[in-house]
Amino acid sequence: MLINPGFMIRKRTRIAILLVAILTLPPLFGCSASHHARDVQGGLDGDRLTVGTVQRDIRKGMSGAEVAEVLGSPNVVTSEEGGREVWIYDKFATDVVASESGWSIFGAGVGFGNSGAGGGGLGGRGSAGASSTSQRTLTIVIKFDENKKIRDFAYHASRF
Repeated sequence: MLINPGFMIRKRTRIAILLVAILTLPPLFGCSASHHARDVQGGLDGDRLTVGTVQRDIRKGMSGAEVAEVLGSPNVVTSEEGGREVWIYDKFATDVVASESGWSIFGAGVGFGNSGAGGGGLGGRGSAGASSTSQRTLTIVIKFDENKKIRDFAYHASRF
């Protein structure tokens, strides 16, 4: 039987490339996922409305336009007697931090990783992880006078 030697080399090369891809893709996905989570959290950090922002940037006598520039649009706008507006900002967030180590391919883990299993081949499985959840709330109440300037403001923050 005649076999083309070039065909065998190409077949071996394809198998080697496939094995390299299988062994390197899970760490790349894990790395990519952790970078994505950091990027998302970083974006959220920049948009957080904090007590520090209120203490630093909000002052009696400010106009509604100035407040909106600093804090954005309020969640609730109501009026008191005399038509004086009250703006309420009510922000809350749930922070979830989760990590998982170890990995598997198509339901079968590679025989090394955090499982402590040594050797090669498919069939081992290893994972470990942890998670933490916390919630934050911030309520800001801004009262305007007849001239639409801040006459008073208050805030309350909690984290649990």
